[in-house]
Amino acid sequence: QVQLVESGGGLVQAGGSLRLSCAASRSISVMGWYRQAPGKQRELVATITVGGSTNYADSVKGRFTIDRDNAVNTVYLQMNSLKPEDTAVYYCNARLPYREYWGQGTQVTVSS
Repeated sequence: QVQLVESGGGLVQAGGSLRLSCAASRSISVMGWYRQAPGKQRELVATITVGGSTNYADSVKGRFTIDRDNAVNTVYLQMNSLKPEDTAVYYCNARLPYREYWGQGTQVTVSS
């Protein structure tokens, strides 16, 4: 079993920054962030392996950075140069071989 606790969501103006955190109850090899905007499907934002390999959605490359601290089983998402289209509920994800765990989600709202 894996429990995920998210924090860091909020309201920010366009061009601003926000940092999301997700603390896992134990070490997971692959973790990441997904987001879901109203009327849209949940989409990948970024993933990171325990070794530090990363993958980003094209829409956030150059603006977002995913990182992790394996000592405390925590993954972060640093979001810079935020745009109104980044507004969504952001979900932390922990991937195991045959199942995934999800956080409850944290709202990110970017005003124009």
